[in-house]
Amino acid sequence: MDPAGREPGVAAVDRDGDFGAVGLMADGDDRPVAVRREHRRLERGERGAGGQARVDQRLEAEAVADPLGRLSRTPDRAREQDRRPRPGCTELLPHRGRPRPSLHRQRAELVRRAGLGVGVAAEVDANRRRHLPRIRAAPEGPPSSRLHAVQALRYVVADVFTDRPLTGNQLAVFTDARSLDDTTMQALARETAFSETVFVLPPEGDGHVRIRIFTPVHELPFAGHPVLGAAFVLGAPLQLGVINLETGRGTIPVELERDESGRIVFGRMAQPVPAVELVDDPTAILAALGVERSLLPVERYDLGPTHVFVCLPSTADVAALTPDWGALARLGGTGVIAFAGSGASWKARMFSPDIGIEDPATGSAAGPLACHLARHGSIAWGDQIEIVQGEEIGRPSKLYARALGGGGLIDAVEVGGSAVVVARGEFRV
Repeated sequence: MDPAGREPGVAAVDRDGDFGAVGLMADGDDRPVAVRREHRRLERGERGAGGQARVDQRLEAEAVADPLGRLSRTPDRAREQDRRPRPGCTELLPHRGRPRPSLHRQRAELVRRAGLGVGVAAEVDANRRRHLPRIRAAPEGPPSSRLHAVQALRYVVADVFTDRPLTGNQLAVFTDARSLDDTTMQALARETAFSETVFVLPPEGDGHVRIRIFTPVHELPFAGHPVLGAAFVLGAPLQLGVINLETGRGTIPVELERDESGRIVFGRMAQPVPAVELVDDPTAILAALGVERSLLPVERYDLGPTHVFVCLPSTADVAALTPDWGALARLGGTGVIAFAGSGASWKARMFSPDIGIEDPATGSAAGPLACHLARHGSIAWGDQIEIVQGEEIGRPSKLYARALGGGGLIDAVEVGGSAVVVARGEFRV
């Protein structure tokens, strides 16, 4: 790995001080690559395999080099070079490639390609804005009568703590949130309705980027699956082996593992060390879950979000839980984790009273669960555990966690898993 943290043999991507300035595109197999502005110019008449005519790509090269200026002259050149038979001709002239698309289609294609990436194609967007017609300001009046400047906000959807699409925990990542205020971020998180949504900003400290994490109802300083999912989304185009994400609980390094093709297949984060507090009277918590007792002390772990842990006799008992959501809501914003298992294999369910959902995969609880088990002798310090979650709600997930420490004290926490990108798009707001 080079000093910049890039994988060996992977070309660097220019960065102009922040992630949003990187122009990126995605190739056919969903591995983003840096936009190449050098396009091979094929001579007319060159032929490919099977004798098929090769398409003249000079127009594409010119459009990339001068996205709007040359496009405006394209119809004139197309008319001058029209080789179709004229009336009265009986002989077809040689075919010279596919008809060039209209100016409108070419501009749309150029903007579409810029929108494929997870960064901001700043140059194209800036040029496009400069050439748009000027609109006079609306007269004073009620908000509904004023013109609203619509902005396109690109996002990526990833399923986290899984290697299969449509399972795991959903996450939306808005890859350039520089123009958004807190109110808009919260509204977008409410619109996606995922358990968390990430907004990417330029770094303020020692990270590669800064991220903000919102649930549909409030912002979180840290959460596990948003950090891992954002690392997968951003680590590929930034071509990093370790990506450092600034959060409300400090900078979180995420180590990314790749397969032989270069695709990211696993990520492992170093989580904040949680604060631990014994729950003196867990009666209300146990009653909300509908259980009589916990096999281990009920304790609260705080690393940004807070969770209390209740240990049940068997995984079947965990699967059979039907909690009282009204009673859970009266507990406040603390998540309740019910778990069971032994050795390296554990099953967990997480109930989130503030959002009113069961979470498919809770990275911020996986690390504390490893701490809880090690502190009470169920596993040894340094042992890695595998946690299955989300099966009861149709989104099976798999998380890996490890806690380092001794004597009841926690030194370090690691949580890992996989993720897959399943969608890309944009909001127009």
